Amino acid sequence: ALIDYGAKKNIIRELNKRGASVTVFPNTVTADEILEGNFDGVMLSNGPGDPAENTFEISELAKLKGRLPMFGICLGHQLLALASGARTTKLKYGHRGANQPARQVKGTRTYITSQNHGYAVDGKKLPEGAELYFTSVNDGTVEGLRYENGFSVQFHPEAAPGPRDS
Repeated sequence: ALIDYGAKKNIIRELNKRGASVTVFPNTVTADEILEGNFDGVMLSNGPGDPAENTFEISELAKLKGRLPMFGICLGHQLLALASGARTTKLKYGHRGANQPARQVKGTRTYITSQNHGYAVDGKKLPEGAELYFTSVNDGTVEGLRYENGFSVQFHPEAAPGPRDS
C-alpha cells in the first residue's frame, strides 16, 4: 500500500521494478482501510508542507504502527516520526538539490541524495523505539530512522542523483 501525500511516479516504478504490486491510496485513507487490504507493508510518500499540520494522517499512522512494516520518504519520514512521538522543526534554509550528503550512522557510507524539504525530525527527541539511521553531513540533522518494523529517510532514494546512489 502506498499512501500518496504527493508521491512521484518514480516511487511506484522503483517498487514495481523490485517485484512489488502497488496499490495507491489518498492521504485520507484510514488505518482500517489499509489493514483490510492484507498488504505486506505500507509506503509513505513524499509531499509538501509542514508535517505537524497533518493531524489526521499522523493519528492514522499511529494506529498502523507495529501492525505492518512501514517505509517513509521525505514527508512520509516526518509523519512516521510524528506518529511515533517525535517532533519536527522548521529548518532555517531547508535542504534543496540533488547533491545533499547523507551519512549512514552505522557504517562508512555517505550517499549523495536528492532533497527538497524545509522541515526535519528533531534530533533531540527521537521517536520511541527508533534509532538514528542517517544524518546530514552539512548540518547534522536527522536524515533517516530505523524502527523495529520499518525505516524512513528524509531524502528521495528513488531519485538516484548518482548512477547507483541511495
